[in-house]
Amino acid sequence: MMKRRLFLESMAKGGMVLASGLPLGMFDKGEITKITILHTNDMHSRIDPFPMDGGRFQGLGGMAKRSALIKRLRNENEHVLLLDSGDIFQGTPYFNFYGGELEFSLMSDMKYDVATLGNHDFDAGLEGFTKQLKHANFDFVSSNYDCRDTLLEPHIAEYKIIEKAGIKFGIFGLGIELKGLVPEELTGGVKYLDPIATAQRTALTLKKEKACDYVICLSHLGFKYRENKVSDLDLASQTENIDLILGGHTHTFLREIVIKENLKGKPVCINQAGWAGILLGKIDIYFENNKKSQCKSCKNLRVN
Repeated sequence: MMKRRLFLESMAKGGMVLASGLPLGMFDKGEITKITILHTNDMHSRIDPFPMDGGRFQGLGGMAKRSALIKRLRNENEHVLLLDSGDIFQGTPYFNFYGGELEFSLMSDMKYDVATLGNHDFDAGLEGFTKQLKHANFDFVSSNYDCRDTLLEPHIAEYKIIEKAGIKFGIFGLGIELKGLVPEELTGGVKYLDPIATAQRTALTLKKEKACDYVICLSHLGFKYRENKVSDLDLASQTENIDLILGGHTHTFLREIVIKENLKGKPVCINQAGWAGILLGKIDIYFENNKKSQCKSCKNLRVN
């Protein structure tokens, strides 16, 4: 498979600015393939918009508005991936009453491709989570939650490979340490593995053995910390072969992607879209044949 060059679209106020050195005529010749990645994190069962009560987020979010936005973007973009970085459950009475059925059903209706597990996705225990999987028409991945000999083993893959327009995307997930966040009786024997070592091994497998053109990590580690905890920034700088980290857990509202150099000095793009479905992350990637890669920017769209 030919190596490809990727460009991330830079969004500016008043319009879109394409990465420099990308002649528009190349689109007409079919030399460039555009892939649009849409992503969410920390939805926390926010089915309805925030109430109009004078709060900071009043009127924002809600599954219906997000669904309409996603449908519009699918109509405008030929090749779309829709991903989630965990904490789908917990936060509104919808979860307390329906146990996650509504969240998974609506995400399936929006045609999510892949999601990973957040700590709150264990809040109903493994039985509660697996009970609702019949409503999820998308895949779950986690590389550093060892689910062997648990109820999750048949349902959680180490990674997922998706091909769009001849481009292979390797997608894997990483979760935060559950000890201290989730009672042991709810984790059902799931073991936490070191995320850096696991990511290094998994990304190498995807990039080299599986010949993926682009490797995405769905991370529920958190963007950054003051204390000594593994973050997305650490993950980017201490590994190789990851192209994009889509984060969660810290509810971080990023204005634009953060670019961090990996162990080999190559750029890793990091994004996180706040929480509660207030934002929908959107990253446009342009692939050109036989060139090296270059990261630019993205835009997190407000759902209102």
